[in-house]
Amino acid sequence: MVAPEGQAPLAQMRKGAIEYCVLALVSDGERYGFELVRELAAADGLVTSEGTVYPLLTRLRREGLVDTVWRESNQGPPRRYYRITPEGRRALDNFVSNWQRFRDAVDHLVATGREP
Repeated sequence: MVAPEGQAPLAQMRKGAIEYCVLALVSDGERYGFELVRELAAADGLVTSEGTVYPLLTRLRREGLVDTVWRESNQGPPRRYYRITPEGRRALDNFVSNWQRFRDAVDHLVATGREP
């Protein structure tokens, strides 16, 4: 199978999961945008940029999955902090349930297909 127009399989998987990674991060507590960028970039395989994360945060806010609050910062201008909403929590819980089944099925098929 050939990936669409220059997209590697890892990029496709990343694209499908990144919003749930963001929801998982803000489910532990409020975070501001650049903090999320740093945490995602530090995770192996989730290389991302501000150009990916900020539009995603805008969409998540528009869809009611995260709320925001502005807070003063000692290190510059005020920062917008993101936190998960009850709708966001439900979406994350649903993803986690589906992800575990999907991951287990793929792991099983890959392992089975590689057995001698």
